[in-house]
Amino acid sequence: MSDGSARRVRLDDTVDAAIVREISLDARATLAHLSEKVGLSVSAVQSRLRRLEARGIVRGYRPVLDAEALGRPLAAFVEITPLDPAQPDNAPELLAHLSAIEACHSVAGDAAYMLFVRVPTPRDLETLIRDIRAAAQVNTRTTIVLQTFFEARPIEPADFPA
Repeated sequence: MSDGSARRVRLDDTVDAAIVREISLDARATLAHLSEKVGLSVSAVQSRLRRLEARGIVRGYRPVLDAEALGRPLAAFVEITPLDPAQPDNAPELLAHLSAIEACHSVAGDAAYMLFVRVPTPRDLETLIRDIRAAAQVNTRTTIVLQTFFEARPIEPADFPA
């Protein structure tokens, strides 16, 4: 999720860290709940939260959805490697239109990118892999997820451990 820049936005203090920690645990936490947890007034918490949003530390709020209930129970990691090492490094742009790709990470190692995908069936995975290969002119290596024990864990601020 980095734009490649060297900038590092820091939290101002332990109160900001506590707010970040609390909304990381529950993005729907009310201002009153946050106020109680961090020991500030609701208006002070609201002001700090707005500042965290404006600085790009809090980039958004999203629901945690049940992929199986939404008809996409099959998850997989797909490593992609260019067919020609001299081809442009634009795979993310070439694959952005494929909505079954939930995440695309640039990685170190043999692969250029690691994709996380969710689809309804093995047949759909086969079709998606074919579409990925055709769109980005890449080789693929796929690992199917059998079970997920945890994901989207809260991010603990590094500068202010709990």
